[in-house]
Amino acid sequence: MRDFRKLQAGIKSRPVSRRSLVRGATVAGMTASLGAYAARAQEATPATPVMTTPTVDISGTSLSILQWQHFVPVWDAWFDVFVDEWEAATGVTVTVDRVNTADIPAAFAAEIEAQQGHDIVEHIASLPQYEEAVLDMTDLVAEATARHGAQLDMCMRNSYNPTTNKFYGFTHGYAPDPANYRKSLWTEVGFDDGPATFDELLSGGTQIFTDQGVQMGIGMSQEIDSNMAAQAMIWAFGGSVQDENENITINSPETLAAVEFMKELFESCMTPEVFSWNAASNNQLLVAGQASYILNSISAYRTAQEQQPETADDIFLSLPLVGPGGDERALAHGHAVFTAMIPTYAANPDAAREFLLHLTANYQAVVDESLFYNFPAFPDTYPELTQDGGPLDEDPYGSNPPDKLSVLKTANDWTVNLGWPGPANAMIGEAFNTFVLSDMMALAARGDMTPADSIAQAEATLNEIAQNWRDEGLMGGGE
Repeated sequence: MRDFRKLQAGIKSRPVSRRSLVRGATVAGMTASLGAYAARAQEATPATPVMTTPTVDISGTSLSILQWQHFVPVWDAWFDVFVDEWEAATGVTVTVDRVNTADIPAAFAAEIEAQQGHDIVEHIASLPQYEEAVLDMTDLVAEATARHGAQLDMCMRNSYNPTTNKFYGFTHGYAPDPANYRKSLWTEVGFDDGPATFDELLSGGTQIFTDQGVQMGIGMSQEIDSNMAAQAMIWAFGGSVQDENENITINSPETLAAVEFMKELFESCMTPEVFSWNAASNNQLLVAGQASYILNSISAYRTAQEQQPETADDIFLSLPLVGPGGDERALAHGHAVFTAMIPTYAANPDAAREFLLHLTANYQAVVDESLFYNFPAFPDTYPELTQDGGPLDEDPYGSNPPDKLSVLKTANDWTVNLGWPGPANAMIGEAFNTFVLSDMMALAARGDMTPADSIAQAEATLNEIAQNWRDEGLMGGGE
């Protein structure tokens, strides 16, 4: 098994037990500071619309969950009540520990090394590099499918290894990753609906920066949003990190064009701060009215609704940009892909499985209470979500105009898995965790290396990572 000590990094946030939160506060009190629109989310449905019946006796046991801090904070308040209700119904004692999402991989690696920790570990991106340290979730996926219909192919591919025929995680949902743009700024340069192509992004973004002093907000730092932006740009230009057979294909004319474009974009309408961002930086820039365009989920927009309502009214969403690869390559990775893993050292795997099935059964509430940040991996749990005339056409949480979120109705069509067109394998998981793609973009954009050299370096790194995982029998390709 891989030595997980070398995958560790400093944990910045100490896990906070659910019981160390303000237990006496009511949900209404928790949401009051988040504004009326968030309070309405809490009032929309009871915390647990569906109380599932466990298939095995788990009463008297316990369950510990390591979870990321949600980007729509009101969801965490709802989840705590949801957990309390499941505790009362099942007799299972539950502890939820939350950390910054950037700290989950290191925290999980430390637990694996110690061979003790939580029963469920959830992250917003696939962690296939930890496959040997988690239980196979094939039976759980099959049971969820039997109850709720087919899982989205993208979600399946974010948690399944075709080489080992193992589900190393259970993906219960995801967050779409549209563009967020300031309509007034783009209208000034002739694009009332924002940019639709990368050429328009460059021309319009440059004019906005030159004439209005507002920069573009696409990161090139060691954080997850920068990784996703780099991968989406490579796809749009016709390239990929790997092919469908898991062979490394990053060193291509298409990738070169994407890296050269990113360098030109940086030089034309961005500032050096994009090289040192964290995952919240582009959100903060947009909410502060200092970004013309970012790639993000709707969490940035929801934050603006609360903190800067006038700015929120000017923020609109759009589809992934079309590049030289054509319409079929205008793709996005899930901004967050909610993948739960049950470690081999879990003390209560049965309780973990039952809780995940219970969560899935209540996914309409999960979506509503996240203010439509979460989307279901099993669409039949909330079929109205993406239908015409559904909540995305008439946002109950204060969007102006009410159909501002309607662009997300097609998200299932343009969202693909980490590592597409190949699977979300250990290579791409480790590459994301070590920021190979965002570093490649940054080295070229800063002028530290030529675009060709930065790609060649990334290719060498990816081939080394891939071969290590092939040697362990966890990845295909290499022929």
